[in-house]
Amino acid sequence: MKVLVVGASRGTGAELVAELAGRGHLVTAYARRPGEHGEEVRTVTGDVLDADSLAKAMIGQDAVAVTLGIPDNPFRVRLTRRASSRLDVRSAGTAAVVAAMREQGVRRLVVQSTYGIGDTYRHLPLALKAFFTLAIRPQVRDHEVQERLVRESGLAWTIVRPTVLHDDPAEEPAYVSTDDRAPSMRVSRRQVARVEADALEDDGRVSQVLSVTAPA
Repeated sequence: MKVLVVGASRGTGAELVAELAGRGHLVTAYARRPGEHGEEVRTVTGDVLDADSLAKAMIGQDAVAVTLGIPDNPFRVRLTRRASSRLDVRSAGTAAVVAAMREQGVRRLVVQSTYGIGDTYRHLPLALKAFFTLAIRPQVRDHEVQERLVRESGLAWTIVRPTVLHDDPAEEPAYVSTDDRAPSMRVSRRQVARVEADALEDDGRVSQVLSVTAPA
């Protein structure tokens, strides 16, 4: 399968590129700074809001994964209202991806959101509820818009909502649910990448919202 990963430069995006390539898929890593992914990965340097660059990267793809985000410290972003990426990069970028997919006839889409959006908010511990409200409220609103765009896209979509991400190389399978349950509030980016790769390979995950966390 040919897969375009948008937001591939770091974090879960980079892990997903490695996971998909390891499974034998033909991966295109798309980002402003795609990074080093190995000779088997095609890298494209481009802004997700550059329609021409994105359209060219979309040609011939079978599926797309969106792992867009803001890498900056959330408290600094909240105080300064500035970041190295647009504050609405998730929703604006996802809208651009959806438009390019429609133009090129690509149907399969997996989008990374976050646990705490929608009904999952009520399951957050008090400290995380405060963090969502005080520190990352603009990002939360952007995720809400992003998810609405995905649901209304008419594409074969899956939304992945990981809990708090970390970089430890956890090898055990993640806990995945479609009923908002999360037995823990931490999950490794590697675990999330495996779930996203599984979802891309499984048409049974179409129109599902997956809560992803480490097992209790």
